Amino acid sequence: MDPLQVPPPPESKLHFLDYWRIIRIRKTVILAVFLLVVITATLVTFILPESFSSTARIKIERDQSDISNLQGSQVMQGYDPYFIQTEFEVIQSEIILGKVVEDLGLNREWGKKYAGGDVLKTSETMTLLKGRMDLRPVRNTSLIEIRVFSESRDEAAKLANALAEAYRNHRLDERKRLTLGGIKVLEERWAEQEQKVNEAQKAVDDLREQLKIPDSAANAEGASTLMTAETLRRIEGLRIESQVEYAREATLLNRLKTLTPEQLAQAIPTAAQDTLLGSLLEQVTMAEQRLVAIRKDYGTNNSEVLKAESLAADLHEKVKSRVDGILIGLDAKVASLKEGLENLQHEVEKATQIDISKASESRPYFAAKRKLDELQRFRQVLNLKIAAENIDVSLPKTMMVEIVDRAVPGLHPVRPNKPLNIALGIIIGLVVGVGLAFFIEYLDTSVKTIDDVERLLQSPVLGVVPQNVGLVLDEGGESSHAEAYRVLRTNLLFSRKDDKLNTIAVVSAGAGEGKTTTVLNLAAVFAQGGQRILVVDSDLRRPTLHKLLRANNNIGLTNYLLKQNKLEEVIQTTSIPTLDFMASGKLPSSSLGILSSMQMKDLIGELKQRYDFVFFDSPPILGVSDATILASEVDMTMQVIQYRRYPQPMNIRAKQLIEKVGGNLVGIVLNNINMSQDESYYYYSGYSHDYYSRNEEQEPGVPAPAAPAAAGGAGDKTKLDIKQKY
Repeated sequence: MDPLQVPPPPESKLHFLDYWRIIRIRKTVILAVFLLVVITATLVTFILPESFSSTARIKIERDQSDISNLQGSQVMQGYDPYFIQTEFEVIQSEIILGKVVEDLGLNREWGKKYAGGDVLKTSETMTLLKGRMDLRPVRNTSLIEIRVFSESRDEAAKLANALAEAYRNHRLDERKRLTLGGIKVLEERWAEQEQKVNEAQKAVDDLREQLKIPDSAANAEGASTLMTAETLRRIEGLRIESQVEYAREATLLNRLKTLTPEQLAQAIPTAAQDTLLGSLLEQVTMAEQRLVAIRKDYGTNNSEVLKAESLAADLHEKVKSRVDGILIGLDAKVASLKEGLENLQHEVEKATQIDISKASESRPYFAAKRKLDELQRFRQVLNLKIAAENIDVSLPKTMMVEIVDRAVPGLHPVRPNKPLNIALGIIIGLVVGVGLAFFIEYLDTSVKTIDDVERLLQSPVLGVVPQNVGLVLDEGGESSHAEAYRVLRTNLLFSRKDDKLNTIAVVSAGAGEGKTTTVLNLAAVFAQGGQRILVVDSDLRRPTLHKLLRANNNIGLTNYLLKQNKLEEVIQTTSIPTLDFMASGKLPSSSLGILSSMQMKDLIGELKQRYDFVFFDSPPILGVSDATILASEVDMTMQVIQYRRYPQPMNIRAKQLIEKVGGNLVGIVLNNINMSQDESYYYYSGYSHDYYSRNEEQEPGVPAPAAPAAAGGAGDKTKLDIKQKY
């Protein structure tokens, strides 16, 4: 595995305090965006022209009549969930808007107002009108609110009412158009049907004349009844009557023939109404009664008795003769009835044959007649439908569109809503500002916290240096900034694995991270503790230590390594007796690899013997190879990382370069911390503004401390006593 390959940074979970830290750090961005959005929203709110609104409310229903149709029932229409939304689109359609534009003359009126006097196109005017409309349904009702906005309160009310009326008229006109259109189609269909009826009637008349259909059969239902119906019924009735009478007389005759003469004499008067027989029977009765009476008076052999007996016998003979005559008459009557019945049956059969023949001949006539009847019935249905539609048009209708509330001019402008707009500006400003701050924080891959350093570099943080520190040499050992370096010194001493490790190189990944100030201040803190310290400016490319110390850079490290001067000649003293300084000296272009020479290694060994600690300032480790060479030659290496300056992979690569050349990285120095934003660093740096502010308060008889000088500045109040050692 390539040691220089930058591993992906492990994921870390943010705590609530981390979010608060980001907000504090990026408060400038948040405040700037917040003010920009709020000011913009406020300006736009007050710049926008005021507009008024007016609302007209309409009630819409589906088309239906108030009373039932001709069939006596009302058609119940099902619920349509899309009806309201459909009518929304109709109100905003070109039909309604175009009608309003035309009725109110908005093309010319708005052309004067918005187009410098030019007449607007209808499409442009409708676009403007549609942008001023706001349609809303009233929940759980059939009401629609038509709200219109305008700079003029009267115009807003006029437009809202015009829209409501245009929509209502459109619905009424559409209903009338559809109804009249349907009636017209029905009338056209009725005319066609009338023509067909006339043609069918002519065909029926021609067939009737051709087939000689009589008037009595012309209105019959079919060809099977073409023969005279009355004649056929009469003949059939006679046949049935004859058959019944024949059956009755034959039955009577047969019954009478089974009776005795005495029974016949008694039954005949009842069965056959005969006056003579009745008279004879009465005479017989009277004769027998007289015979009985005179027998009692005269006896059996009396002449009167004999005469009476002779009269009774004669009457009996006459009765018998009359009964026999009646029976003969009944036989003749039955025979006559039978013959008449046979004749009637023959006539019926003959009439039926004639009827069948006539029906076959007249079938085309009746087929044409049935077709004519069908056409006439359909014509009648069309006629009734046309009459029903004409009546329905004149019937009162349920108000399909009813203007419930007419629009009235508003008293106060509704746009812009100043409190709402400003409140939204405040909310949006906060949201956008915080969001932008977190987005910038997300894009910022630099080192932000001690946790970032320890998680990414797997190295301890030895010290945390505040922002805008000065030189300890200028500020004095009791300054607030010196405490951060004393913490760094303590952590460095405890990080040594061996007391013999006393040469330290301070490196950084890039330029400007504060390693030079860190070297000088850390060396000053060590020297103030009574230890013999040497600071070596080994940044041969861009040396700066001599400027901070206001020392001479004519001779230094390069002169010794090139054997131009002795060690005592290149070491300079400072205002602190135990702190010495070795400048970089002038570097010839032909001696770029001088730090990797044997003389450099010998020099480090010599300095280890003379001083308690030797600090080496170096160039950026990613810029040139000098820093890696130096890291491989000294005992310990400290890496300075400036807070929020360079990306994390850059610092990781710097650490990997140190480890690759065998350097001993003892820890990290996190530099340039903004203590006002990251108060948690107080505990790591030993720096507390409140604490030191209380200690800096003037006490009676105690002089005020000297003001600190900026890093890299020329401290006029404190002069360094710099001299060369020979």
